[in-house]
Amino acid sequence: MTVAGARCLILTAPTIAPSSALLRLPRVTRRPGPALSCSALPLTSMDAPPEGYRANVGICLADPSLTKIFCASRIDNPSAWQMPQGGIDLGEEPRAAAVRELREETGVTSAEIVAEAPNWLTYDFPADVRDKLNARWGTNWKGQAQKWFLFRLTGTDDEINLMGDGSEKPEFSEWTWMTPEQVIEKAVEFKKPVYEETLKHFAPYLQSDPPASS
Repeated sequence: MTVAGARCLILTAPTIAPSSALLRLPRVTRRPGPALSCSALPLTSMDAPPEGYRANVGICLADPSLTKIFCASRIDNPSAWQMPQGGIDLGEEPRAAAVRELREETGVTSAEIVAEAPNWLTYDFPADVRDKLNARWGTNWKGQAQKWFLFRLTGTDDEINLMGDGSEKPEFSEWTWMTPEQVIEKAVEFKKPVYEETLKHFAPYLQSDPPASS
């Protein structure tokens, strides 16, 4: 899909708070209805989701060493690789939504919240995507406003299950650990600006690959 006139305006945001207190993921009551995720053109960054945009969370799941990031290909579009994301229920806190979406999409409950992006990233849906999703949801959203969270896996890879926790329809067909640069490179073109800004926020918490031994 080619969309003309893409632009990305990033406003200055406060520094991410230190991750002195890492949180164990609580069990969150499953919300009714299907978990939907979508993506489109990034526009702006702000302190609160604006009117007319669907509230959404993005999940950056790092491995235990905080070196690599979970990235998965979509069942409905195997060439599209992305980090997990999903909608926020009415009255649900973004942090609770991120915990729930992580569990629903990857099966992971052994993880810690390391950091939260200090602002919301918003983007408009391309016209064809907007019509399709709003028809499905019965809404009239212009696009999405995403709040991103950095998680660190505290368990093992064996816990990752693309069937999720069994409460929602699976979204991914395969997954792998990638460097931040690889995540951006593999993302569909219209999601790259959002990923670039998100990973810039989380860069202070991520580690570089250790040098290869000779």
